[in-house]
Amino acid sequence: MDMQSVADRGLVLLGCGKMGSAMLAGWLAGGLPATSVYVIDPAPSDWVNAQGVNINTDLPAAPAIVLVAVKPQMMAEALPTAATMGGGDTLFVSVAAGTPMSYFESILGAGTPVVRAMPNTPAAIGKGITALIGNDHANADHVALARALLSAVGQTVELQDEAQMDAVTGVSGSGPAYVFHLIETLAAAGVAQGLPDEMAMQLAKATVAGAGALAEAAEEDPAQLRVNVTSPNGTTQAALEVLMDDAAGFPPLLTKAVAAAANRSRELSRG
Repeated sequence: MDMQSVADRGLVLLGCGKMGSAMLAGWLAGGLPATSVYVIDPAPSDWVNAQGVNINTDLPAAPAIVLVAVKPQMMAEALPTAATMGGGDTLFVSVAAGTPMSYFESILGAGTPVVRAMPNTPAAIGKGITALIGNDHANADHVALARALLSAVGQTVELQDEAQMDAVTGVSGSGPAYVFHLIETLAAAGVAQGLPDEMAMQLAKATVAGAGALAEAAEEDPAQLRVNVTSPNGTTQAALEVLMDDAAGFPPLLTKAVAAAANRSRELSRG
């Protein structure tokens, strides 16, 4: 199954909020015909309505893909809509947080190919990263197709074990919020040193965005990039002595933060 078969057989998008809309925009920009897309959403946005896709109409009996992008709490209501497509050669791809593949198998049938994926919010501007894994009935072609679809909103990585989703939640799923808080606090620290509010925020945003882009583009790893900008006994070293402190700096703080997110993810997925 490839993107041509998706165009021929149809793609059902179950839920079209921010994440669903970001993916839809990427697919349409990549050449997927709007007429091949079927959106099921109780309150489609003006943008979705203007795309020429099929909205809340009859669905094809055996679409190539059903992409589940509803909020987890809406799942029990929305998923039965597509239950008749389970157990066949329709691939189900879920981007719903905290919903294990076993849940889909229980509703759709154990023989249904399912890929579970976790994108993050920078997907809204095509800068996301999505971790994914298939169930026993999702073959390499299914997973490759899911990766192709999700690459419309950024990078993808394939997991070896569904249990790794909890760690992914702690790093990339919840991670954007950590960076937003870093920007907040970096700007506030600049204000504390005498900068105007707006200027401090502009400096903090541009610094974090620029450093992230440099880390992605550079051949050196981030540790080496850090060394490159740290002159002996200079200003950066003075700051890093605080941030790299083994007792109170980033190492213990981020280890605890990511563990807290991963542990909460495990609790929530157990219901």
